[in-house]
Amino acid sequence: MKIAVVGATGMVGEIMLKVLAERNFPVTELIPVASEKSVGKEVEFKGKKYTIKSMEEAVMMKPDIALFSAGGSISLECAPKFAEVGTTVIDNSSAWRMDPTKKLIVPEINADSLTKEDKIIANPNCSTIQLVMALSPLHKQYGIKRVVVSTYQSITGTGVKAVRQLENEYKDVKGDMAYNYPIHRNAIPHCDVFEDNGYTKEEMKLVKETKKILRDDTVLVTATAVRIPVVGGHSETVNIEFEKDFDLGDVRQILHQTPGITVQDNTDTNTYPMPLYAEGKDDVFVGRIRRDESQKNTVNMWIVADNLRKGAATNTVQIAEYLVANKLV
Repeated sequence: MKIAVVGATGMVGEIMLKVLAERNFPVTELIPVASEKSVGKEVEFKGKKYTIKSMEEAVMMKPDIALFSAGGSISLECAPKFAEVGTTVIDNSSAWRMDPTKKLIVPEINADSLTKEDKIIANPNCSTIQLVMALSPLHKQYGIKRVVVSTYQSITGTGVKAVRQLENEYKDVKGDMAYNYPIHRNAIPHCDVFEDNGYTKEEMKLVKETKKILRDDTVLVTATAVRIPVVGGHSETVNIEFEKDFDLGDVRQILHQTPGITVQDNTDTNTYPMPLYAEGKDDVFVGRIRRDESQKNTVNMWIVADNLRKGAATNTVQIAEYLVANKLV
């Protein structure tokens, strides 16, 4: 199993290598790929050193699977080149997500739609993944009418430059700014660029991707995305209106029985999800589950996940695992 990791030196690429090793993915040959300035340098994987290749070299090596985390423009240009030589690309950017000819996959929800013909597979937005992990089993049981979600997103979702900005601000050091404003001791209601409707691109990803993954355009979604000075993961307050009434105990039980979800919901012991504890873990954590007393058939919950793992690298590797297990590559 020949595996290329495109963007191997980036924040998500490094976690991809880590997750591949942790999960003992059957890599017989690793092909790390990065920008021209990194070509010839080395990365370590399972105690061995591997030389970083250029994009052209990697395509010529015809990997079985290419895990992409190199940005949308590179994915649009290079993913088809890999697909042409028979490689299955799993892309972490937004480039292919809303393409009607491409599958948008969270393995626990809709991997069953994948076939051998799917040569470019889209990995959803980090905020969307943790949201739909909780929504999907509840949608099957109760039918979701409307979702109101507010996100509190880690600076790691922006990248290394944002992490450096926060570190500089801690130390009162002037440096490059990833954001228009300080992030230390602040909350910035601005993730990605603003669109004509007044929402950010990040907020519209939550709207559109949720419908596509749930395979249901009737689900109404509205979102507000906020950047906060946190490293460990993204948090979301989620208000869900169902078609049917529900029992809170049943909601907890459904979530508890869903693979990939950990319920942390005990107000007696102050047990609830936090990015501090989600960091480095693959599960999606759900808590503060309570009935919305202002509206019938509606529940509130709090969802937290490590955006670099389940929100990106782990979900990508899980898609690859599904492809291998079902002989689709």
